[in-house]
Amino acid sequence: MNGNRRRTSLLAVSVAAISLSLSAHVYGADAAAAQALARQSNCFKCHAIDKNKEATSWKEIAGRLKGNKDAQAKLVTHLTSYPKVKFLDGHEEGHPAVKTKDQDQIKNLVDWILSL
Repeated sequence: MNGNRRRTSLLAVSVAAISLSLSAHVYGADAAAAQALARQSNCFKCHAIDKNKEATSWKEIAGRLKGNKDAQAKLVTHLTSYPKVKFLDGHEEGHPAVKTKDQDQIKNLVDWILSL
């Protein structure tokens, strides 16, 4: 019985790992390049991948947008147009734009966020 549990646990972990690695591929995202742009743009100051900081985590944002046919367009607009945003502590300010005009880099960042 212990051997069966270990195999089942190993299988579950393997399936989870494969699912996570494939999610970025579904959106065609280059995770390393997306994270590099996020660092360059100082996104990690307010956002984290899987926990709330000053702003909502990217996983939560991706979850909110899941199934929304306009998700990519909404995020591109958000990342490039300085919209006013409300932080978790209630204060509002303009959201800085990403530090690139390269549409492919912006799309990659958006695809990576949506893959989370």
